[in-house]
This record gives sequence, structure tokens and C-alpha cells, in this order.
Amino acid sequence: MTKITNLSQLGWRPFFQQQLSLTDYDESVPARVVEQHRNQLVLRGESGEIVLALHPSMPALCVGDWVLLDKQHQFVRLLERYSEFSRKAAGSGLEKQLIATNLDAVFVVMSLNQDFKLSRLERYLTLVNETGAQAVIVLTKRDLCDDVDSLQAQVQALDPLLQVIAVNGLDSESIAPLRDWCKEGQTVAFMGSSGVGKSTLINSLQGQQLLATSGIREDDSKGRHTTTTRSLHLMPGSGLLMDTPGMRELQLADVETGLSTTFAEIEALAKQCRFNNCSHQSEPGCSVQAALANGELDQRRLSNYFKLAREQALNSASLAQKRAKDKALGKMYRTVQGESQRRKKGY
Repeated sequence: MTKITNLSQLGWRPFFQQQLSLTDYDESVPARVVEQHRNQLVLRGESGEIVLALHPSMPALCVGDWVLLDKQHQFVRLLERYSEFSRKAAGSGLEKQLIATNLDAVFVVMSLNQDFKLSRLERYLTLVNETGAQAVIVLTKRDLCDDVDSLQAQVQALDPLLQVIAVNGLDSESIAPLRDWCKEGQTVAFMGSSGVGKSTLINSLQGQQLLATSGIREDDSKGRHTTTTRSLHLMPGSGLLMDTPGMRELQLADVETGLSTTFAEIEALAKQCRFNNCSHQSEPGCSVQAALANGELDQRRLSNYFKLAREQALNSASLAQKRAKDKALGKMYRTVQGESQRRKKGY
């Protein structure tokens, strides 16, 4: 375990410092969540590792969070986050699931084999762009691919300013460019499907076998789950690396800004349409359809934009309805409790 000499090694910065009161300085200690388990969290602070049992009264906590503890290492409060990576919970439930918080960059990892899918990459980019963290596309297994330049060019075409790096995760020289985002105090998360090489990259950047690794099945290139919990790892003299389990289901909700950023050229075209309420299907004067017809816009990309926009609108509306229902239910509970207390007092 790397020894902590100051909180800045763990990503502490003025953003969090400004949230402390004079009382906090005297009575509380800050610590960061570095592991998340079913019933407890593992935190790191200047005093070392701390295990914190989860309690229903606590807010939803996630790897990357900064919290204040009292002198007995009991939970006091959660500090405001400067970035948050979340998704609609898998399945049909109407909940938001936190994945990681307080990130500076996200390495979206995709392998150069049958896992290579631009539409899935756009889904990840939409979520990352919503957080405000910098997205870096890492294409792995370049040593097993005969068409690296062509596939890398396809990714770069999504956005000329997008950082796209093709690597062999087992070659230290190949992954050297990734270290530019791993400076001391910087937090980088690895996101991607199972088996694309996230744990291998972390081990190579750390210079040691920190995480278990496994390959992908040769018959269908489907990933095997290696990482089963989220964890934050401190690199000696460098940044913090966060590994996350591979996610096969990545539903969108409340990511309108992220969607606009990911498909910026389509949204710019939409503003040039003749009609403000243009659906970009068959209306006259549609700039989006014109760009599609003259080859400036790719049909796959436009179709995926429509698909993700519908999904985000539907899920966001469902979540908003649930929040409104929960708020009304909570108000009713408080009213009933108040009436009950007044009756007991004889009012």
C-alpha cells in the first residue's frame, strides 16, 4: 500500500477545501472512498485505511467520493462532487446508479477485434461528456489487429478533437502516452466492456500485477468478467486509477448535455433547419437530411443519435415522474405523521 503523506495525493484540491467550515477543521477528518462493497466502504486518508460500515441513513456513496469523518471515524457528511459518472440502473427499475465520482479523465477502453463498435463508443462518450471529465479513447490489442490505422481513423472521425490512442496493454512503451493523464492528484477511471483489457492496462501503468486479468473468448470475442467491484488505486508518485466492472447494459438518462456534446455536428446542423420543430425526417429545408444526402453525415451515426436521443428522453421522463411521485409520497407521510402527533398531544 502506497503511504499517504498529504491528501493531495488522493486528489484533494481547493474545491473540497472550500466546503469546510471552522468546525470541520477542528472536529472532522476528510477521507476518500477507494473501494465499494455491499455492506461497507474502504476509505483512505492521512491516517491510513479506514473501513466504514454502510447505514441506511447515509446518502448514496460511491468510489471517488470525499467524506468527512469524526475523530472516531464515523460518517459526518458527504462533500459536493465536481464530476459524477452515472447511468440508469440496469433492468426495468427507475433508479440512477452511481458508477464513479470526482473524475478528471475517463479512459474509454475498446479492443480492436469484434468488440469494436462505434455506436457503443458513442454511448460511453455521451455519459462521459455529461460528467465534464475529459474522455480519452484507448483502443487495446493493437498487436493482434492488422487494420489499426483504419479503425483508429474511424474513431477519430467522430470528433477531430477527441484523444484516440491505440495500445498494446502489455507493452510499457505503447502505453506511455496514457501517463500524461495520470499525474499526481489526478483521478482516471477505466470504462469499457468486459475483457477489453482494463485491468491489464492498470497493471502495466502500475508496474505490478495489481489486478487479476483474463482474456476474451476466441470464438465470439465476448469478455469475461475479471473486475467485480469498483476500486481506486494510487500509483507510486503519480495519479489515481479507478477500475470498474465491465458493463453490458448502459442505459442513458439525464444526459442531454452529454448527447449534445457527443453529436455536436448533428445538433449544429439541426439549428440550420427551416423549421424549429423539424424532426429531421422528411421536412423541406432540413439541413440534417441535406448533409446525409451529400455524404457529409453518416447514416449509422445519425441513426444512433436518434436512438440515443429517444432513450435519454424516455428514461429521463420516467425518472422525473418517479422523483415527483416520491416527493409527493414523502409529503403525504410527513402530513400523516404530523396529524398523528397532534392527536396524541390532544390538539
